[in-house]
Amino acid sequence: QVQLVESGGGSAQPGGSLRLSCAASGSIVNIVEMSWYRQAPGSQRRLVATITRDGTTNYADSAKDRFTISRNNAQNEIYLQMNSLEPEDTSFYYCYAVETIHHATGVRSEYYWGKGTLVSVSA
Repeated sequence: QVQLVESGGGSAQPGGSLRLSCAASGSIVNIVEMSWYRQAPGSQRRLVATITRDGTTNYADSAKDRFTISRNNAQNEIYLQMNSLEPEDTSFYYCYAVETIHHATGVRSEYYWGKGTLVSVSA
């Protein structure tokens, strides 16, 4: 089992910045991809950004040019640098990890979620 713990949420003014962190711990075998999702009250959980083990990134349109996802493989941590924050960015932000485990009879994937951290953007 892998545990994901987010940190760095809080309040910011429009135009401000916040940096989220997510640390993975536990019986880590092979995390191949980690992502940030967000979910506002009454809305669906949506992808913000993804980073693979080799550093390939992918962003939702709402995050492009404002957010940057990065990764420290040695520490099993990812980060989300959020700049030019807007009130619409107010959400719970969740860390997500995909682990691929090779065994004698094949490959299986495991999926993990953190408990989330709240980001609130208001004047």
